[in-house]
Amino acid sequence: MLRMKSDLFSSEHMVQAATVPGMTLQNSKSIKYAVNGEMHARQGSMIAFRGSLQFERKGQGIGGMLKRAVTGEGLALMAVRGQGEAWFAHEAANCFIVEMEQGDVLTVNGRNVLCFDATLAYEIKTVKGAGMTGGGLFNSVFSGYGKLGLICEGQPLVIPVTAGQPVYVDTDAVVGWSERLTTSLHRSQSFGSMVRGGSGEAVQLMLQGEGFVIVRPSEAKPEKASAG
Repeated sequence: MLRMKSDLFSSEHMVQAATVPGMTLQNSKSIKYAVNGEMHARQGSMIAFRGSLQFERKGQGIGGMLKRAVTGEGLALMAVRGQGEAWFAHEAANCFIVEMEQGDVLTVNGRNVLCFDATLAYEIKTVKGAGMTGGGLFNSVFSGYGKLGLICEGQPLVIPVTAGQPVYVDTDAVVGWSERLTTSLHRSQSFGSMVRGGSGEAVQLMLQGEGFVIVRPSEAKPEKASAG
């Protein structure tokens, strides 16, 4: 019996048993997953679990790694199998759940992926029109039916993209974008301006078509090595 008194033990913080299977928001900084079978998550993101669960590193081939934009570095994944509950988070970043229906396609930067249903398919693709600037732009394209847990430092911005009105985003700030948008690199400065210092915003990703793009309110920091 809990006898101590504190706001810490209020219903806002107290974890309750899962009432629905799969992925739900525990709070703004973490996702709870009621596992009954298998799901996938970024390595090192599990912060707690209960039940009979096994955590297995996925191989470092194409199927076990999500490419990170610009640098071409990989984000290692793990499979979680069994029955129980697990909680996932990453450096207190804000968490969001995207529910995808059959036929939906979402391109996501690997650094913003926290966890996802095993029913979702994903593949690593080079961003069209981006060439090999900075080592190339690699993102993960998710499709199929299921839930995708995303993380973002700060509150993300979802910017509509309409025909004839392209949106330009910093390659270090982009989180993802919807299907049917075309991409290309846009240079906003002359070479001479870049040599003299410029604004630091020389190259952006231009998105055109009909859809939306998700950006974070800050440029990305280098990923820390995963210990889990």
